[in-house]
Amino acid sequence: MGVILKPIITEKMTQKGETLNQFGFIVDKRANKLQIKIEIEDLYGVQVTSVNTMNYSGKRKSRFTKTGLISGRTRSYKKAIVTLAEGETIDFFSNI
Repeated sequence: MGVILKPIITEKMTQKGETLNQFGFIVDKRANKLQIKIEIEDLYGVQVTSVNTMNYSGKRKSRFTKTGLISGRTRSYKKAIVTLAEGETIDFFSNI
């Protein structure tokens, strides 16, 4: 399995893609910036200028049900924001 798990397709990331040429991905927690850069360049055939990463910890969630209180955690994940070279772009919707 690769370093890239899935792209982030939200309204905010779509805006960043159009204006700043930046694209977001959920990546493996153990991946470093160099591995992310190499995989993006191989998968999409683009030139990456920079990679920024963020680690998100899982939040505690609880809810009341008929059987009582259920508590747990959401998953923790690592997010990478990839900036592409001028004129390059990634189209996530081309193969639909």
